[in-house]
Amino acid sequence: MPDLLKVAKDIESFGAQGITVHPRPDERHIRYRDVRDLKPLVTTEFNIEGNPVQQFIDLVLKVKPDQVTLVPDAEDAITSNAGWDTAKHKDFLKEVIAEFKRNGIRTSIFLDPDVSLIGPAAETGTNRIELYTEAYAQEYVRGNKKAVNVYADCAREATLLGLGVNAGHDLSLENIRYFKEQVPGLLEVSIGHALITEALYLGLETTIQKYLNLLQ
Repeated sequence: MPDLLKVAKDIESFGAQGITVHPRPDERHIRYRDVRDLKPLVTTEFNIEGNPVQQFIDLVLKVKPDQVTLVPDAEDAITSNAGWDTAKHKDFLKEVIAEFKRNGIRTSIFLDPDVSLIGPAAETGTNRIELYTEAYAQEYVRGNKKAVNVYADCAREATLLGLGVNAGHDLSLENIRYFKEQVPGLLEVSIGHALITEALYLGLETTIQKYLNLLQ
C-alpha cells in the first residue's frame, strides 16, 4: 500500500512520459522483482538506474528497458550522491555500455556538472549523460541562479560531442522551469522525491500536470 504496479500505471495515465526505478543491492526501495513485474506494464519509457554490479547488469539484460542509467552508488548510499569519474573508469564503462548497446538498450551515465568529464564520457560510447543536479538545487534555494551556468556549459559540450542530455536529483516544481530554460538540449528529467512530497499537498495527477506545463 500503495500498489506499486497500479501507481506506475496511474502515473502514466496522468501524463508522465516515463517511469524510472533504481533497484539497490539491499532492495530497500524498488526490488528486483518489482523491476521484472513493471516491464510488461510500462507503456512509456522504462529507465532502470543503478550501479553496474553483475547482479544489476544481469537484471537489465533480462528486462531490456528503453534506457539504463549507470550510477556509481556505494551499497550503503542513502541516495545517489556522486557521478562517475569518466576518465578513471572509462575502460570499465566502455565494456559495460557496449554490452547494453549490443542488446538494444540506450545508455546514460550519471555525471557531476564538470565539463572535463564530458569528453571521456563520449569516449565510453554512451548515448547520453545525466547531469547530477543537487548542487544546482541547493544554490537555487539560496538565490544563486548562476549555479546553472556550469550545467549549460556541460550540455553544450555534450551536444557538440553527439551526446543526449538528461538531468536529475532534487529537481522540483520550484526550480525546474529555470533549469529547463537555461540548459540547452535537455531531453529528459527524472523526478522522484520532490514529486511525491508535492503530491501530498497537490495530488499526484495535478503534480504531474504541473511538471509537464513547466517543462513545455
